Amino acid sequence: MQDPSNQKCSGRKKTVSFSSMPSEKKISSAHDCISFMQAGCELKKVRPNSRIYNRFFTLDTDLQALRWEPSKKDQEKAKLDIAAIKEIRLGKNTETFRNNGLADQICEDCAFSILHGENYESLDLVANSADVANIWVSGLRYLVSRSKQPLDFMEGNQNTPRFMWLKTMFEAADVDGNGIMLEDTAVELIKQLNPTLKESKIRLKFKEIQKSKEKLTTRVTEEEFCEAYSELCTRPEVYFLLVQISKNKEYLDANDLMLFLEAEQGVTHITEGMCLDIIRRFELSEEGRQKGFLTIDGFTQYLLSPECDIFDPEQKKVAQDMSQPLSHYYINASHNTYLIEDQFRGPADVNGYVRALKMGCRSIELDVSDGPDSEPILCNRNNMTTQLSFQSVLEVVNKFAFIASEYPLILCLGNHCSLPQQKVMAQQMEKVFGDQLYTEAPLLSDSYLPSPEKLKRMIIVKGKKLPSDSDALEGEVTDEDEEAEMSRRMSVEDSGEQKQIWLCRELSDLVSICKSVQHRDFELSMKNQSYWEVCSFSETGASRIANEYPEDFVNYNKKFLSRIYPSAMRIDSSNLNPQDFWNCGCQIVAMNFQTPGPMMDLHTGWFLQNGGCGYVLRPSVMRDEVSYFSANTKGIVPGVSPLALHVKIISGQNFPKPKGACAKGDVIDPYVCVEIHGIPADCAEQRTKTVQQNSDNPIFDETFEFQVNLPELAMIRFVVLDDDYIGDEFIGQYTIPFECLQPGYRHVPLRSFVGDIMEHVTLFVHIAITNRSGGGKGQKRSLSVRMGKKVREYTMLRNIGLKTIDDVFKIAVHPLREAIEMRDNMQSAIVSVKELCGLPPIASLKQCLLTLSSRLVAADSSPSVVLAMRDTFPYLEPLGAVPDVQKRMLAAYDLMIQESRFLIEMADAVQEKIVQCQKAGMGFHEELHNLAAKEGLKGRKLNKAAESFAWNITVLKLAFLRRRGIPSLLKKFQSSQTSMQR
Repeated sequence: MQDPSNQKCSGRKKTVSFSSMPSEKKISSAHDCISFMQAGCELKKVRPNSRIYNRFFTLDTDLQALRWEPSKKDQEKAKLDIAAIKEIRLGKNTETFRNNGLADQICEDCAFSILHGENYESLDLVANSADVANIWVSGLRYLVSRSKQPLDFMEGNQNTPRFMWLKTMFEAADVDGNGIMLEDTAVELIKQLNPTLKESKIRLKFKEIQKSKEKLTTRVTEEEFCEAYSELCTRPEVYFLLVQISKNKEYLDANDLMLFLEAEQGVTHITEGMCLDIIRRFELSEEGRQKGFLTIDGFTQYLLSPECDIFDPEQKKVAQDMSQPLSHYYINASHNTYLIEDQFRGPADVNGYVRALKMGCRSIELDVSDGPDSEPILCNRNNMTTQLSFQSVLEVVNKFAFIASEYPLILCLGNHCSLPQQKVMAQQMEKVFGDQLYTEAPLLSDSYLPSPEKLKRMIIVKGKKLPSDSDALEGEVTDEDEEAEMSRRMSVEDSGEQKQIWLCRELSDLVSICKSVQHRDFELSMKNQSYWEVCSFSETGASRIANEYPEDFVNYNKKFLSRIYPSAMRIDSSNLNPQDFWNCGCQIVAMNFQTPGPMMDLHTGWFLQNGGCGYVLRPSVMRDEVSYFSANTKGIVPGVSPLALHVKIISGQNFPKPKGACAKGDVIDPYVCVEIHGIPADCAEQRTKTVQQNSDNPIFDETFEFQVNLPELAMIRFVVLDDDYIGDEFIGQYTIPFECLQPGYRHVPLRSFVGDIMEHVTLFVHIAITNRSGGGKGQKRSLSVRMGKKVREYTMLRNIGLKTIDDVFKIAVHPLREAIEMRDNMQSAIVSVKELCGLPPIASLKQCLLTLSSRLVAADSSPSVVLAMRDTFPYLEPLGAVPDVQKRMLAAYDLMIQESRFLIEMADAVQEKIVQCQKAGMGFHEELHNLAAKEGLKGRKLNKAAESFAWNITVLKLAFLRRRGIPSLLKKFQSSQTSMQR
């Protein structure tokens, strides 16, 4: 992948949105929605017969009916009374949309439906933009909820909590008390209330208001101040969200906020007191803080706060098991750490070490040469003008070694020194690091390296080592460093023989569990390599191995450390793609920290997880001794249930002009790319439309869906680019591991090209993850759409070709099928309830039950059912006769409870059968090769049998891990019961 400054997103064809709103005036209140509806606009009317008609829809001036034209019906029949409306649904969530042959061509965010009459008939409509759809949905919901006093909003608009707060702010700044102030004062006041606004934009807004009133004076009245603030500081997308979750009020009370946090944001154990605390901290008006409600400004502040960040706060601290062997972790590693520019011209600089260590780097390079006055030095051997004394570098490393992380730091020594200066190196390291140097001899009785937990605050030296069976004070060892490789590549007369270098005993003794050795081949390594020996691979060599022997590379890395360094031909210090080697399980992928760009974005984003400690635990399928995983897999992963990631790009905030752009003024045409990085099967990219000439708050409102087969290795990269660029198109990016995503409505803090967080520059998105079966943050993942046959291949067992073993695995086929059917039946039942409730597949179980409870009411608004807990499950029992629509809902709900209960109650028994089969299969692990030899299997057939055996064990083992998510389903029902009662 090229740098973003040189490459445009290659996803979808460019499309342009000429305006994110139907008019220049922003929607900032229910009054604005009603006014727009009364003016009317064209909507597409969708019929069940797959026909679509263009009609002009308006709201009557008396707010009592919705009308459309042209129509073959009588004028009085081409209308819908507001009083007849039962419900308004956003999205394609009715039978008409689901069964319409053209539904795939209709944008989800532009579609909405009006359900009316006792039989819940639907009027299905499509707007020309998501904004227009939101205006109609918000306005209609407001009217329906206030059908008894429809004019209240007109009368009370000047007395809203927001208006009263703005009035208080104005009066405090109006020192003369005349109800009028200088424009400069008003501009400064708005900037104090919203620091992200540009002064030029505020002044332009005042000029627009004054021009509309044909005023000659530039003094600002209280009314004009409030109008300007409301239009400038109301984000329509946030307003629509607030109206939706507040049940059509223009503020949130503690109960609204609690339901939003539970059902949408995935927050557990939320209380009313916690919600009131949020209101006290974020609400701007004194009245709101005292009475316990959140207005649009407070809600906006809350959504922009770190509490609504997309990054899971649990991952901001060390959250993974740190007691596994060192080889089971990805390690944050730097290449040519002493450089702050490219390796061809750049000088050596101690700040390279400071930067890397502050970024949590746990593997740094020290390329040491002979210096003057018997003092070893570090320098760029291509640019000898700047030299660093080895001693001074060690002191800096010692100072910053454990600032960002307490876990072990690996020093990769590039030794180019004579024997006398090698002894000085050893003395200086012992003096500076003291007891922090890890020099304990590895135990022959162990099979794996110590854990990061055991090696806390230790410094490990990686380098060459003299033979342990020799007492010689010095000796020759092979030189496999990068310069040797470069020399071989550039030499015409390369004989293939390795260069020998002399090594002193003192330096050799500092190397313990990271002894550098040369890689020959995997067969020899698995037989002869000791667990404390480390192989370094050039990017070119590692790429060849990854392509030719992907499974062997993964298996090798379960026990041994691998270090990958960039190709010697990258003289500009460009970076390799670390994902290619992480997919193979390579732990130490060295990056040029001095070179920003997409590859460094991936590296930085990946190591944000686990508290940024520099160590990330690899997926279990890449750690377990007997497991199957291929780095080149373009399909399913054995035993891992694929997930669906739903990303809605809603809007952007305060986008800066691209740094390298020229002759464009301040105008940009932004669009957003969403990239998925991971195993080959997961890599994908989508882009939004372009929003023209809007950098302050462009509205995108586009939803994308991605299938993720191995979530533990996946990353999401959001990139914002300028479509009308001159010289540079890059605006900002943010890269996050899949496992760190938080669901719901989130702000994404964008980073600059060099990786710095840009103040107030964000993307507003909605995240949902479906089809997750247990494990991880189960309460945050909803179950969803039915899975196709192909997707379920991850649970299929393979034939090994050895009857004795195949007979054992055949016993597991039936319980595996039982497990799949139970889960699929439960998911299908949940989807049916969601469809009847008019909810999309991404809706959570709690959202589903809350919506269901609101539908099951009688004509007088009293409940038509009662909630009854039986054996910890929430059943709904009708109170007398109920309409057919409610009967269908109750039947679907009852089926969902029955299927879920059956799964929970049967899971243990089915699981026990699978576990017994897995244990029986593992009993053949040691004898597999002997049994294969007796059957005459050898060569490729033997390898295939071993691969199929590992596949089957992986499927059965991960089926056991998935079982751990079953109890969370019961907790969801119990938690949802509380919400339904509220």
